[in-house]
Amino acid sequence: MKKAIIYIPTKTPMQSGRGKTKKWHLKFITKDPSVSPLMGWESSKDTLEEVTLKFITKEKAIEYAKKNKIDYILKREKKANFVIKSYADNFIKN
Repeated sequence: MKKAIIYIPTKTPMQSGRGKTKKWHLKFITKDPSVSPLMGWESSKDTLEEVTLKFITKEKAIEYAKKNKIDYILKREKKANFVIKSYADNFIKN
């Protein structure tokens, strides 16, 4: 039986916006990750490793997994706490 992880990706340090963090991803878990002895690269005979499906909502991703009989692990979405301050606050000593 296929296994997958359903998650919402976090913002990378190189992004200032949150545009790519709104869709839920369903990524398959591979069975046989291995390291190539020649080059040292990670490889796998399972091509599902390369597949990542994107969904608008968490419910749609779960529905897809259940419909296709995929065991899934649901990772919670992490909410960021934003501190809104003005530029002038950088120069005020506390």
